[in-house]
Amino acid sequence: MIGDLISKIREDKQISKTNLAKDTNINVGHLTHIEKGERNPSHKALKSICDALDVPYQPLMYAYDKKLTEEQIGYKVVDHIKYDVLPKIDNISGFCTCPKEYHSASACLRVNDDSMSPRFEIGTYVYIEFNTPLNNKDFGLFEYGNRHIIRKFIVRMNDLVLRAEKEGIEDIIVTSKDDFKIIGKVLGKV
Repeated sequence: MIGDLISKIREDKQISKTNLAKDTNINVGHLTHIEKGERNPSHKALKSICDALDVPYQPLMYAYDKKLTEEQIGYKVVDHIKYDVLPKIDNISGFCTCPKEYHSASACLRVNDDSMSPRFEIGTYVYIEFNTPLNNKDFGLFEYGNRHIIRKFIVRMNDLVLRAEKEGIEDIIVTSKDDFKIIGKVLGKV
């Protein structure tokens, strides 16, 4: 996935592979292997690529060892990853011990609404792994419009759906016109 993401960013920023190679001092052939997913860049090379593409290192690092499934390729997950921003944290109320089964978690987030009740009650904490491609029926943290929400991710034949657990809350059917990004995968709760 890291190669797909580097390729997308490079194309979004209209930077040729040749210019990226020159700016990073990485051989064009090696960059091609990275973008095709045949090789992972070293951490030093990834930092150099991030500097040249003018994006923060950490969002790409979260995607470092992820492999894409056919389903994820089909719904173009790379188009829905936020690679040029970092989460803004207004308050740290403490820390959560990270259990072994959630070792890939990036943060522990407090649930602030009841849309996912009873699975994730208000006030519980969920473990989030940032920039992780989602599979059908995974729970995720999303940016939809100007809101940040936790929902079940449903992949249908022709669209993506964000589903709340609480009855009475309508599904969000994501269209290509929507401002929609995957922030991360909900691994579980405290």
